[in-house]
Amino acid sequence: MQAGKPILYSYFRSSCSWRVRIALALKGIDYETVPINLIKDGGQQFSKDFQALNPMKQLAIIEYLEETRPTPRLLPQDPKKRASVRMISDLIAGGIQPLQNLSVLKQVEEKFQLTWAQNAIISGFNALEQILQSTAGTYCVGDEVTMADLCLVPQVANAERFKVDCTPYPTISSINKRLLVLEAFQVTHPCRQPDTPTELRA
Repeated sequence: MQAGKPILYSYFRSSCSWRVRIALALKGIDYETVPINLIKDGGQQFSKDFQALNPMKQLAIIEYLEETRPTPRLLPQDPKKRASVRMISDLIAGGIQPLQNLSVLKQVEEKFQLTWAQNAIISGFNALEQILQSTAGTYCVGDEVTMADLCLVPQVANAERFKVDCTPYPTISSINKRLLVLEAFQVTHPCRQPDTPTELRA
């Protein structure tokens, strides 16, 4: 580890980690990655060492980065747009992703896990598609990449992984497509991380 360089405790497939990786890339912040495998050994996030660093075993970093490294901004200056960004971010990060997350799926009988995850995503995407129709420009809110976009792309990837048909969500799909061509979204993609399994690398 280089002295003074931020450390991101990350799992290649984690939505939360991917959001933070995108924010770091957009803001040009160099960092070290320490992989935390959420599946191996019963979940390395439950180890004593990691819990000493993070008692909730979760990460909430983007707002801190926005306050300490304000350019390029991920929250619009306009108060109405800023509120829209936070609403969309909360809908995804609080209303969709946790319901199809590993910790929740483990509480569901295995044969029902796929349906559970699909229902959580579909319910959230039904609301999100409607919201984006009134907020979107090039991206989720207007024509600047915001925190909402950082939440959207990992969630669409989750939808694809859980075999959700995204045809009914043309606004979500078109925004996602435009974001995925941006360098910050490409270099942080789960298929290009230090801990990505060989068979999933691109």
